[in-house]
Amino acid sequence: MIVVLFGLMYFLMIRPQRKQQQKRQEQLSKVKPGDQVVTIGRLHGVIDEINEADKTVTLDCDGIYLVFDLSAIAQVKQPAVAASTATNAPTTDTSQNQSDTKTDTEAPSDQANQKSAEKPADDSKAEDK
Repeated sequence: MIVVLFGLMYFLMIRPQRKQQQKRQEQLSKVKPGDQVVTIGRLHGVIDEINEADKTVTLDCDGIYLVFDLSAIAQVKQPAVAASTATNAPTTDTSQNQSDTKTDTEAPSDQANQKSAEKPADDSKAEDK
């Protein structure tokens, strides 16, 4: 009975925690300059420099350079390589969306012009009576 309890504890508590630790170590080993990160204190910045010997990282936070322990990185928001790809993709999508938006905005303005043209006609009828 006790062996079954320990086996259950292993599969429900210890094993998932080890997987999470391995995932975090893998994430921290893959960081490189240019990656956008969030620290455990919820400070957002871009990695400027990594010192493997001291296990520290220098973050650029809007022109202010701060040094943190590598373990202070909570998550990597946008890797440097994906950042350049992600930047290009919305640009092309945005131009397509803007052309669609212009078409959508032109239609209501035409309707507004038609309504404003109709209103003086209605007002003039009211004045005649």
